[in-house]
Amino acid sequence: MTLSRVAVRVDLVTFSIVEEELQVLLWRRAEKPFEGFWMLPGGFVERRESLETAAARILREKTGLEKVYLEQLFTFGDPGNDPRGPFVSITYYAVVPGSRLSPDSSLYPARRPPRLAFHHADVLAQGVERLRTKTEYSTVPLRFLDEPFTLSDVQGVYEVLLERPLDKRNFRRKMLALEALEETPQKRRLGAHRPARLFRVSPARPYLLKEKGILFPF
Repeated sequence: MTLSRVAVRVDLVTFSIVEEELQVLLWRRAEKPFEGFWMLPGGFVERRESLETAAARILREKTGLEKVYLEQLFTFGDPGNDPRGPFVSITYYAVVPGSRLSPDSSLYPARRPPRLAFHHADVLAQGVERLRTKTEYSTVPLRFLDEPFTLSDVQGVYEVLLERPLDKRNFRRKMLALEALEETPQKRRLGAHRPARLFRVSPARPYLLKEKGILFPF
C-alpha cells in the first residue's frame, strides 16, 4: 500500500477587542495564489513537533505573542482548499488583549472581514462561532483584558461578544458568584464617581459557568 503525503499546517485566528469591536489579525498575501488577498497567519508543522507546540511557535514567529489563550478550533481537510496541493489545516484561535498587539498590526472586524484567501473565511466563521459559544458558558472572555480590570471592563467584553447589552446588576452579581475573579487592593477613579474596585483572574482554575449553574445570557 502506498501512503499519500499530505502537508499539515496550522492556521491561527487571533482575536482581540479594540474600540469596542471584536477584531481579527490578518496578513496580506504577497504571492500567488491569492496574491493581494488577506489571510490568517499560519505555517507548517515541523517533524517531531506536536500540534500545540507548532501553534505556539507559529503564533510567536508571526505575531511575537507568547503566553496567550490558545485553543484548537477545527480541522479542515478538503483537498480543494489550496491549489498548490493537498493540505490538512489544523486551526487554533487565540485571545489577546489589544495592548499586547503591535501598533502596526492589521486588524479587521471579525464579523465583517475583507475578502480572504484559501478557506480562511470558513476558518474565521468557525472561530467567531466558537468564541460566541464559549462566552455563554466559560470565562474565556476574561483573557481579552489586561489585569487589573473593573467589572465594567468585564461586562463590556461580554457585551461585545454576545452583541447585546446586559443588565448591570445581574451581571455583576453572577460574575462575582463564579469566584473566578480576585479583588486587588487597587482602585481606579472614573470621573466624579467613587473609585472602582479592580480585579484580576483568580490564580485557581477559572470555573466554567455551567459548573456553577450559571449560563449567559443573564
